[in-house]
Amino acid sequence: MSFSIELELQNFPKPIALKDGKKATLRMLKADDEKEFHQLFLDIPEPERMFIKHRVQDIKVIRDWCRNIDVGRNLPLLGIVDHKIVGVATLHQRLGGWKRHIGRVSVLVHPRFRGRGLATQLVQATLEIARRAGLERAEAAFIAEQAAAMKMFAMLGFNQLVRLEDYVKDMQAITHDYVLMGLDLRTDEEYAGVGG
Repeated sequence: MSFSIELELQNFPKPIALKDGKKATLRMLKADDEKEFHQLFLDIPEPERMFIKHRVQDIKVIRDWCRNIDVGRNLPLLGIVDHKIVGVATLHQRLGGWKRHIGRVSVLVHPRFRGRGLATQLVQATLEIARRAGLERAEAAFIAEQAAAMKMFAMLGFNQLVRLEDYVKDMQAITHDYVLMGLDLRTDEEYAGVGG
């Protein structure tokens, strides 16, 4: 049985514990998160920001995201520590077409909060939403230099689907290898029982 995303989101905000014992909360992005959400992207080192597909240093881009939240297309799940946004995982969906059964997952964590399990918990929560919403597959795209992120996704069951050499360009027009990883969201159904 497929659950609506709105129904699944009733489980949030959700308290979690990080590896160091620090308390955190997972919750949806809200319209009034604009300034704090923008600050998360500004706190990401410039070399890493070059690999983000959007001009996240531009407040207008973040304002648009916060004012036009459509969880059916892009579901941003935030990681909050001490009332500060320190991470985000997003489930991107196509509502029609030949990839409508596939959700794309991306994650970003503030440098000071890496290595504490926040990215893993954000992605796991996002995958659970995707699974319960009826998506059959998840994919995640990387450039080859994002080895730590690819390792974390691999630990969550993602496999490399394709690697294309010098296929994508960063914001400075430098080419990088493109890596697409994927996960079959249906594999756990037989163990989950009816309705998960």
